[in-house]
Amino acid sequence: MSIETFDPSTQAQPDNTQVSMTEAAINHVRKQLAKQADKQGVRLGVKKSGCSGFKYDIEFVDQPQEGDLSIQVADDLTLFVAADAAQFVQGTEIDFSKEGLNSTIKFNNPNAKDLCGCGESFSV
Repeated sequence: MSIETFDPSTQAQPDNTQVSMTEAAINHVRKQLAKQADKQGVRLGVKKSGCSGFKYDIEFVDQPQEGDLSIQVADDLTLFVAADAAQFVQGTEIDFSKEGLNSTIKFNNPNAKDLCGCGESFSV
């Protein structure tokens, strides 16, 4: 039996997080930003939480925080990735889906090894 561990502090910091958004996610974020005139973009981070270890944290921001990586996902939309989240979300595609009355933002993250049953958290 072997035990695998992941220590983000020992991982190389990516030059480009390669986080992307689908057209559906971009359109959803545009609509949300239109309701908040003082916000300029969306910021993706992760927090320790949930039953699997980490939880995605999205917020609408008026400017990036120091150290944030800036990704221009559309001509009029910038995605900021928190520096401490970059190694967890590298390669992630952010999607938005609507099924009946329910809508959700989905994170297709190749780094996620385990997902919580409720879909709120993940582990690497």
